[in-house]
Amino acid sequence: MTDMKRLEGKVILIAGAASGIGAAIAGRCIAEGAKVVCADYDLEPATKLAAALGPSAAVCQCDVTKIDSARSAVDFAEKKFGRLDGLVHNAAAPSTSATVVNLDESAWRHEIDVGLTGAFLMSKFAVPLMAAGGGGSVVFIGSQFGRVATTRAVAYCAAKAGLIHLAKAMAVDHAPDNIRVNSLSPGAVATTRLLRRFADFEAANAGLGPAHLLGRIAEPEEIAAAAAFLLSSDASFVTGSDMLVDGGYATR
Repeated sequence: MTDMKRLEGKVILIAGAASGIGAAIAGRCIAEGAKVVCADYDLEPATKLAAALGPSAAVCQCDVTKIDSARSAVDFAEKKFGRLDGLVHNAAAPSTSATVVNLDESAWRHEIDVGLTGAFLMSKFAVPLMAAGGGGSVVFIGSQFGRVATTRAVAYCAAKAGLIHLAKAMAVDHAPDNIRVNSLSPGAVATTRLLRRFADFEAANAGLGPAHLLGRIAEPEEIAAAAAFLLSSDASFVTGSDMLVDGGYATR
């Protein structure tokens, strides 16, 4: 994967780590020398992932919509590894295809709670711990649809747009703590999320690839590489930014 060790000695907490982009980020962080806490609502796949990643990975169950659960995940990271240097918020609810007219209120609230309020709650406890250790990096996994809209995805677009601006506001507040805060916005990525709409990844690539300038959808590892950069000292002068890793989608 990589010979770089930019994250040597760092401890990274990943919310929404059980699969897809989160799992790829966990693997990349460990490959670069970090210790990783794989936090997820779905404990079984998160546990399997941590076991596959080896002794540098630990696992905890976390419901990012609950304040006590968010606090517990951060406490677990500190107790397990003694510090916290990075937070990645990758948790996202299944997206409901609807307009504001026919979107159920509970579906709206759930998507906003997981994608946006969850980032707020995780940060509420992670930021003080990182500040106490001398600083760190927060990365929110956004979307190109936080920049440009798509049809029948009002809750998803709103959550991702809010996430991008939350990162900017936090960057302003916590620069004095030596904490950098950025968002990372992928285009379509070959994860199981796409398989709710397409029979397989080949079909997903055929359907969605042409919307990207590079003519294809991304692999999770490509998003993980960008996340590792933002978590590392290579991005020491990057804060308050939204990094588009979208194959050129948003430029169309």
